[in-house]
Amino acid sequence: MAKMRQRGVSAIAWDDWVMRPVLIVANWKMNTTPADAGRLAAAMAAATDEPLVDRVICPPFVSLTAVGEALRGTGISVGAQNVHAEAFGAYTGEISAPMLAGLATWCIVGHSERRRDDGETDALIGRKLGRCREFGLRAILCVGESLEEREAGQAESTVRNQLAAALAAAASFDGGLDPGLVVAYEPVWAIGTGRTARGSDAAAMADAIRAACAESGVADPAALAVLYGGSVTSASIGEFLAEPSIDGALVGGASLKVDEMAGIVARAALTARARHAAADLAPAGHA
Repeated sequence: MAKMRQRGVSAIAWDDWVMRPVLIVANWKMNTTPADAGRLAAAMAAATDEPLVDRVICPPFVSLTAVGEALRGTGISVGAQNVHAEAFGAYTGEISAPMLAGLATWCIVGHSERRRDDGETDALIGRKLGRCREFGLRAILCVGESLEEREAGQAESTVRNQLAAALAAAASFDGGLDPGLVVAYEPVWAIGTGRTARGSDAAAMADAIRAACAESGVADPAALAVLYGGSVTSASIGEFLAEPSIDGALVGGASLKVDEMAGIVARAALTARARHAAADLAPAGHA
């Protein structure tokens, strides 16, 4: 995709320019109880009232109802952190897509911690994507390379292979690939390690992600939203959102802090406003 190298604004070549939304997703991981989750969600909503930024909060399963009630009417969506690959069955302790329908509208799939701690394979993750599509959950597919893979020069090939395998499995479900799919790039080597990725690293990988998705049959890869998910904070988010190919962030630890999320969303709003301003300049049919 051609790019306009003005900070925070996507491509200016009107023949292939697409204005993608700006999306901030809060992943609370295994934190909060239902009682404090509702209070935290309400505080987040009050502190991040930016209508041009799409916002999603993903609490633990047990807090989905409390968070949904707290966010009603705020414009913030609710997401789940995981889903089982089967719709029903003898899977003790698991949560399926039809169980989530009505409690959440989004779902994180293939998070690096699920891959690392639960041995999730790309094929399994692809089946989860298909199940999300089947039951109306919009999926956020996580991909990313380890430090060893990056140092071996295999970062891009690792991510491309993850996408190819997952999307192939998802495409076998009725309805095929979800046109609303979002991909989150998680450089595993930059999560909780003290190492930091650069905006240019994430931008290069975002371009590779869209190219890989095009090869896997995604209908409109230029419109595919790509998030950055490597230990994002209010201090670091600006470098990533300055890249035209990055459309937001999947936020971990910082998403439990109201002030941090307020700063992240405020910076995302600058990018969103810049994109809307660019869209206003686009010739008819290209915004």
